[in-house]
Amino acid sequence: MGQLEGKTSVVTGGSTGIGLATAVRLADEGAYVFVTGRRESELEAAVKTIGADRASAVVGDISKAEDLDRLYEAVRARGKGLDVLVANAGIAAFVTLEQTTEEHFDQTFAVNVRGTLFTVQKALPLLNDGASVVLTGSTAADRGMEAFGAYAASKAAVRSFARTWSNELKGRGIRVNVVSPAMIETPGNTAVVGGEEAMRAVRETAATMVAKGRMGQSEEVAAAVAFLASEQSSYIVGANIYVDGGVNQL
Repeated sequence: MGQLEGKTSVVTGGSTGIGLATAVRLADEGAYVFVTGRRESELEAAVKTIGADRASAVVGDISKAEDLDRLYEAVRARGKGLDVLVANAGIAAFVTLEQTTEEHFDQTFAVNVRGTLFTVQKALPLLNDGASVVLTGSTAADRGMEAFGAYAASKAAVRSFARTWSNELKGRGIRVNVVSPAMIETPGNTAVVGGEEAMRAVRETAATMVAKGRMGQSEEVAAAVAFLASEQSSYIVGANIYVDGGVNQL
């Protein structure tokens, strides 16, 4: 029996990368998983990967209130509330201060900050007492990486949310924590850095910068999320768990 047997979970941005790996891991631990994302074909493929008897897909953009409402209506219809919410959906792009436009700033904060806030807020009526909320942050929030200012600031906001919401929800026994990855090999990150050739250069950099000597895998982040989602982490509240191979720690 898995450590999430009989639980109901939601993973936003669950069609690829860290989100998909997390959805698979939660399902392997016994949870039923609702995955959401913007691309229907990728969501359908994700459900096949997770297992059609263990998952449902709801197409949606977390920056749109009506899409979040549709997601949670599907969860409500299942009739078992919500035990695990993984607010993972996010976007990133390398844009310097000089290059930053109102459109880039607004889009980044609409998804990463406003979208995360309302993903959690709209889930509140469904969250069972003792539920776990896991937010996907980033080690970028702690670093001054060039051309990543808006993204880093948005993830710093996510980390701040976890502290505030932990206090606001502690009366219901709901724990809120953050997982902050760095240098994880995903399709999304390959696109952000500029394609496969650029990703090869990142891999080479990781081999020298990261204590583990390599980039991380989505499944390694998913393992941390599963831990925070389970009762094994029952005394961890408002924390930020780094999954970075040591790059931010050493």
